[in-house]
Amino acid sequence: MNKIPNQLLVIFGASGDLTERKLIPALFNLFQGKHLSPRFTVLGVSRSTGDDASFRERMVLKNKFIPQTIGNFGLRKEFSERVFYHDLGDSYDTDYGPLKDRILALDADQGVAGNVIFYFSTPPSLYGTIAKNLHARGLLEELDSYRRLIVEKPFGYDLESARELNRELQQYCEESQIYRIDHYLGKETVQNLLVTRFANSIFEPLWNRNYIRHVEITNAESEGVGKRGGYYERSGALRDMFQNHLLQIVSLVVMEPPIGPQPEEIRNEKVKALKSLRVMTDPKVLFSHTIRGQYLAGSCNGEQAVGYREEEGVDPQSTTETYAAIKFYVDNWRWSGVPFYVRTAKRMPTKVTEVVIHFKTPHHQIFRGSGMEQYDNKLIIRIQPNEGMAIKFGVKVPGQGFEVARANLDFYYSDLGQVTVMEPYERLLLDAMNGDATLYARADEVEAAWKFVDPILKYWQHGEDVVTYGYSSGMWGPKNADELIEGDFGWRNPGEHLRDDPAFCVIS
Repeated sequence: MNKIPNQLLVIFGASGDLTERKLIPALFNLFQGKHLSPRFTVLGVSRSTGDDASFRERMVLKNKFIPQTIGNFGLRKEFSERVFYHDLGDSYDTDYGPLKDRILALDADQGVAGNVIFYFSTPPSLYGTIAKNLHARGLLEELDSYRRLIVEKPFGYDLESARELNRELQQYCEESQIYRIDHYLGKETVQNLLVTRFANSIFEPLWNRNYIRHVEITNAESEGVGKRGGYYERSGALRDMFQNHLLQIVSLVVMEPPIGPQPEEIRNEKVKALKSLRVMTDPKVLFSHTIRGQYLAGSCNGEQAVGYREEEGVDPQSTTETYAAIKFYVDNWRWSGVPFYVRTAKRMPTKVTEVVIHFKTPHHQIFRGSGMEQYDNKLIIRIQPNEGMAIKFGVKVPGQGFEVARANLDFYYSDLGQVTVMEPYERLLLDAMNGDATLYARADEVEAAWKFVDPILKYWQHGEDVVTYGYSSGMWGPKNADELIEGDFGWRNPGEHLRDDPAFCVIS
């Protein structure tokens, strides 16, 4: 790992939930693991009244998301002394002169060599305002040091707002300074998609239309919207998960081999992959290739759950989707004619995210009738939980004849023993500190994703034949969802464990 330079991380919106739940715990874990530079410093900035002592106590010493043990109290105390706070006043649209003075004072006192990362943990409506005021005080200018911006999702509400947000930020800094964070790309198994594909000769030659019948991606959550009903009403499943997280995964599955492992080479191929997705605009195609649903009351994980319309902050007549399933194609040589099926939903039987590559059956099937035709070969990449991979293939059942059953070869990250798998925010923050933008979205990447999603959103909002299907909490979505998939196949409804399957045998 490269040596991380000394630097200051300035977090706007520092009094918010994300800072307490994710950012500070991730930074503490990096500190505990000795990944941070010797002079690494944090400055929290927000409109809440406070000072260094109160901010340290809430965010570090008494933060319930950091293990509160006697054994780590000394480390928490030491880390807290690197954390500071600046009260911005009543508005983010103010003179940043006092903030600049504080940054320069910390630079001189802590020795961060002028390197500053600004983390925008605020609503996107404030991104332009904050960037404008930073620019006005010369805080984004790079001379002998670097200045970077990390911005949180959602990056835009649709294609036009994403373009406007890009234009706004690019007025005040270079694109190379902007790091658009998507915590899904910080997951080890998402990154492993690249290694699985490009470092293994048993997969790369087969990774195309000649050998793959279809690709399936499932993101399921057992929880409902909880107290996020108001936000979810404006978002829905397609904006909340599909446009960003799941299309990022799609880009890694679809992309061509990059020239090398450099960040821009990988990001170039991801953009090309997203641009190759066939945009659907015909209402008939949209009707047959998309399904949206909304969870109803039911039993989930042994507990009674209310329907989406009964959740706090939700319109009693809402048609907002909590289930979205999309069938689409990729217009290039590698994937021509191969359908992709992607679904995301809340109130599913379990929390799971996985990619399933379904391989074609052999053209010449000498064991037809042996039972194997009902089981296709699969490569399953489990992103969460029980992160790992499994290959499903046919083996002969002992005895006379050639009865075929399915076996599994699997790998779990937990099998690596003492290897520590970083949490997504830990990995992504460390990459930004090191100037590695591989796992961050570029402006054209964000816009390419919105270009694909926008027509679906518009159809769902204005189409005459659009239906929102209900599904009971704790079920695998609307009953007709399997009809989306071609042939005799349906969705793989995964269990908690990677190789959960109604029919398998164990080779020991």
